Amino acid sequence: MSITKETYPDFKEFYTKAVEPLKEANVSYIRLDGKLKGDTRVIFAYFMYQDKKWKVNADTHIDRLKIAFDEFAKGNDPFVIKTVRDAAAEYLAIKGQPVRNAKLSIFAV
Repeated sequence: MSITKETYPDFKEFYTKAVEPLKEANVSYIRLDGKLKGDTRVIFAYFMYQDKKWKVNADTHIDRLKIAFDEFAKGNDPFVIKTVRDAAAEYLAIKGQPVRNAKLSIFAV
C-alpha cells in the first residue's frame, strides 16, 4: 500500500499544516520521522518554492524548519538554492546555517 505524500502550495502552509501538528502531537521529536539518527530516503511531504516542487525527507530536523518559518514570518526568504557536488541535483539550504551537518534534507523533484 503506497501513501501519497501531500504537496503544499508553499513552505508556510507546509510548516503550519504538516510540521506544527506533528510537533504538537510528538513534543519529543527532533526529526520529522521521530528518530534520533540515521539517513532515510522516506519522503515526508512536498512543497512549492520558486516554481519548483521540493521534497522534504523525513530525517530533516524540525528546529531547522522552524528557523526557516520564523524568517518567512519576518518577511525574509531564508532559503538559498544550492547544487550537490556533481550538479546532479538541487537542494535548499538556510542562509547563514552551516553547510556541513545542515540537518535539512530538501531536494528539488
